[in-house]
Amino acid sequence: MPPIDPLSTLVSPLTEHKIIPEVIPNSSFSPSVLLSAQWPKPNNKKANFGNTLTVEDTREEPEILFTPVAIPDSTGQLVSDNLTAETTYTLAFVDPDAPSRADPKYRQFRHWVVTGLKASPDIPGKAFDLTAVKTKKAVTPYRPPGPGPGTGTHRYVFLLFQEPNSTFNVPPSSPEYGSTLEERRSWNAVEFGKKYDLKLVGVNFFLLNAAD
Repeated sequence: MPPIDPLSTLVSPLTEHKIIPEVIPNSSFSPSVLLSAQWPKPNNKKANFGNTLTVEDTREEPEILFTPVAIPDSTGQLVSDNLTAETTYTLAFVDPDAPSRADPKYRQFRHWVVTGLKASPDIPGKAFDLTAVKTKKAVTPYRPPGPGPGTGTHRYVFLLFQEPNSTFNVPPSSPEYGSTLEERRSWNAVEFGKKYDLKLVGVNFFLLNAAD
């Protein structure tokens, strides 16, 4: 029996929940990093491809976790790219359903942008849940989910981009530094990535139901 293609396992829920094409265009997205986020104790909740979390679960800034994705080579064997200490990443966290999925006129609401993330070197040989090291102050400070009452279910999406080099910085005059409510509205993570030659390598998301 041929090995299960993990790429289809990752992409399928993105399509099912219309992250593709509403956040990621209908193009060839091939993740090379399994991305997740874990919030602090006592809950230790994680984003897990469409699981449901609460406002309380996600109130604090989460840790970002990397796992190399194993993909079939020309012989059908599963292999994975190694995350190196030199590779740096940018993370974006957005709500494409602002103020609601029925009326997403502020799509995407920018909750967080942080650059200069690196895979943790703390545990040599560990192949999963590598906690990202935050080497720089966030470009956009973390704003926890807080959907308006009665706005239904929101999708909250994490996008991980590989940076073109370890010296990458978002210019100080860029709109991503705007942190007020109004400045965070109507942003586009993929277009941001294209602007700065960032390669999308990982995505994850969770659902949150707004209170009535």
